[in-house]
Amino acid sequence: MPEAAALNTVMRALADPTRRAVYERIVGSDEITVAELTRGSGVTQGAVSQHLKSLKQAGLVAERPEGRNVYYRAQPAGLAPLVDWMGHYGVFWRERFADLRNLLKEIDP
Repeated sequence: MPEAAALNTVMRALADPTRRAVYERIVGSDEITVAELTRGSGVTQGAVSQHLKSLKQAGLVAERPEGRNVYYRAQPAGLAPLVDWMGHYGVFWRERFADLRNLLKEIDP
């Protein structure tokens, strides 16, 4: 998958607020099942499963079947395209903030 396509996939997966909430719950636990993710979420199990499918396709989560349950865990490496993209803009903003800091020192020494 080309880098731009990987970035688009990750951004699309995290663009949905419900999916982001599911991802955050997965990140906050070692491993978690669909049933546990559904409990207290206000979303149906089918909807949670669809969100998990998108997160898995984006490389953000991995699954481990055990008996009748499937356990999901975060895949930190899946965020690499987003981190790389944001790193580019981090340099941009650091330079701008340094310029602003210098300007403010000139205005109010």
